[in-house]
Amino acid sequence: MDNSRSFARADQSIVPLDPQTPHLGIHAVKVFVRDQDQSLRFYVDQLGFNVTFDAYLQTGDRWLAVSPPDGASVLTLVAPAPGSKEYELIGRNTGVVFVSENVAAKYSAWRKRGVRFLFAPRLRRVSYEPQARAEHSAVPSIPRQERSPVWGGVFTRFADPDGNSFDLVGFDEVTREIEAQRRAVAEKLESERRAAQELAIAKQVQARLFPQTLPFIKTLEYAGICIQARQVGGDYYDFLDLGQDRFGLVIGDISGKGIAAALLMANLQANLRSQCAIALDKPQRLLRSVNQLFYENSIESAYATLFFAEYDDKLRRLRYVNCGHLSALLLRTDNTIEKLDSTSTVLGLFREWDCSIGERLLFSGDTLVLYTDGITESFNDAGEDFGEHRLIEALRRHRELSPPVVMASVVAEIQQFSPREQHDDITLIVARCRGDNDRES
Repeated sequence: MDNSRSFARADQSIVPLDPQTPHLGIHAVKVFVRDQDQSLRFYVDQLGFNVTFDAYLQTGDRWLAVSPPDGASVLTLVAPAPGSKEYELIGRNTGVVFVSENVAAKYSAWRKRGVRFLFAPRLRRVSYEPQARAEHSAVPSIPRQERSPVWGGVFTRFADPDGNSFDLVGFDEVTREIEAQRRAVAEKLESERRAAQELAIAKQVQARLFPQTLPFIKTLEYAGICIQARQVGGDYYDFLDLGQDRFGLVIGDISGKGIAAALLMANLQANLRSQCAIALDKPQRLLRSVNQLFYENSIESAYATLFFAEYDDKLRRLRYVNCGHLSALLLRTDNTIEKLDSTSTVLGLFREWDCSIGERLLFSGDTLVLYTDGITESFNDAGEDFGEHRLIEALRRHRELSPPVVMASVVAEIQQFSPREQHDDITLIVARCRGDNDRES
């Protein structure tokens, strides 16, 4: 048996590691005293202990208990009847050992409060000789310098007003471990505080990247939302004023999650907005420039799916490029669905990249829906995905409502379908072509 290992654990194993093993601990240690009130003043005023219990039992005896500030142990101060066997135990060595990481400091503080120490703190080291394993063999004598140390540290002894003595010790290993634990806890708390603060700032910054104002379009009513699964995420949507009665709708999904995806999302948003003024009414040229910048400014494995649509307010014409994104849904007034499928591959993976343009005319009452996979891949307790078909059914049920209400209704159905922890960002854009009678001037 390794004595040093078992000794080192003696101060630490307060709660068993095995949850199946009932906890067993020491409730209290009796200290026999002559005058409980005098002893109470000593432990509370001079040692800084706390009163754990102070009451009178039905027998008339007083039950008085104190404990050190950490509350890990309890001393019961018992006043036995004169002439009893317990009364003869007053004024002896209690065998109680208190441990501190700084015996010298505790010694100095308690002495100033009038605590009587039997001797000043001393340095002590204890060694042991390993037992011989061979049967009938004698234990060889091992030179002191070759013996393995069990523990080392400082110790002293003090007495209460009745002469009961207690040991105060500080083990080298305990001191080092306590200091290491304190530093580790402090560093962990500081690290967590900084991480939480930085994440909160990142969330605020990313929130400002989403549309803050909605460009006015006469023939189109629209709304968008992004509900992030984490503090920050990689989903992206945008509404762009392209000038000359043209309007841009954008939705994207960055590979990965968390901070890394959020940084790439910010990079993509900056590239897209900066190139809009250059490309004018040429979506292919715009997205080729965006792909090149995204490719050059991101790591090799980073990519994004993107759906970019340019809407002409006068012609009610929608030109779009689907860069490997989920098919947009165009719900016509006759309740039929048209899917706007991919017209190119994803952005950011290839230096040489090109796309083709799709085109649709919108009519009064037509509804365009753009979304990310956080909607269709939300799953219930049975492991079923919400799926495209449930999304289409929800859109048909709410088609007569305004886009903000349709959007809120769809999100509510998704959250009801998948009520547990959200695993992916939920991003949705709903745009409805206005009729001649409900255009805003």
